[in-house]
Amino acid sequence: MIVGYVLALLAALASGSGSVLESIGVRRAGAYGGSALDLVHLRRQWIYFLGIGVDLVGFACAAAALHRLPLFLVQSVLAFSVGVTAAISAFMGTRLAKPGWVALAVGAVGLVLLGLSAQPGPAKVLPAAWRWVLPAMALVVGAIAWYFRRFDRPWTAQVLGFATGVGFSMVGVSARTLNVPSSGWVMLVEPAVWAMILNGLASAVAFALALQKGGATAVNSIMFTTNTALSSVIGLVFLDDRVRDGFTAFTVAGLILAMSGAIVTAHYATEAKEPLRAPVLQRSS
Repeated sequence: MIVGYVLALLAALASGSGSVLESIGVRRAGAYGGSALDLVHLRRQWIYFLGIGVDLVGFACAAAALHRLPLFLVQSVLAFSVGVTAAISAFMGTRLAKPGWVALAVGAVGLVLLGLSAQPGPAKVLPAAWRWVLPAMALVVGAIAWYFRRFDRPWTAQVLGFATGVGFSMVGVSARTLNVPSSGWVMLVEPAVWAMILNGLASAVAFALALQKGGATAVNSIMFTTNTALSSVIGLVFLDDRVRDGFTAFTVAGLILAMSGAIVTAHYATEAKEPLRAPVLQRSS
């Protein structure tokens, strides 16, 4: 069980760090606040792809943790990567107001409560038909990203962050329900594998578009709040994720505190001045 907690914490550290690196890449490419076509300039930004690589390491750690711990716990720990993003951004010059740091502390208390209440164990196997719904959700995430990419409004980043959260929650559910076959060839027709790949790609595109419209910390907060809430409901209702006997109140309080901490952090992070918005480095041609 300790291994699962360590893997979840490593996933949060990697995810938060990767988000900052990707945000730096978007700004260095001159794509922040521009059109979706400006993202093509990311091909010359090694730091953006380094961020994706760090995110992939985080995903591997999260997938391994999900085989040992319930969705509501692992996804809540991943949500705390917003604290990692905020801390790194503050070190780089972004001023997060004191209530924002208090909110992060509140979220940390929520994670402790969730950790105490979670009952480790494997997930319930989904029916065959529902297993194909998971990869199909990538079409929904992609459609939201494609439609809202054209808008340049304050709420656009929030919508794209929400779509990213939906996509990554499908990745989490797929990882939680993945039954690793003995033969490598069988993996090619395993719906959970394609669900992770397709939803991961769709979410990565939606996340890049969201970073064009808003700061990394704010986008992360919305993304992980959506991810945590949706994944927790799916896990508890459909996947037989369990709470320790007598710890239901801890779970409820932990989810409320963890999600509230992320939302409040998003509010103060949005008001904070992002040091990377100005000046934008020269775009590579």
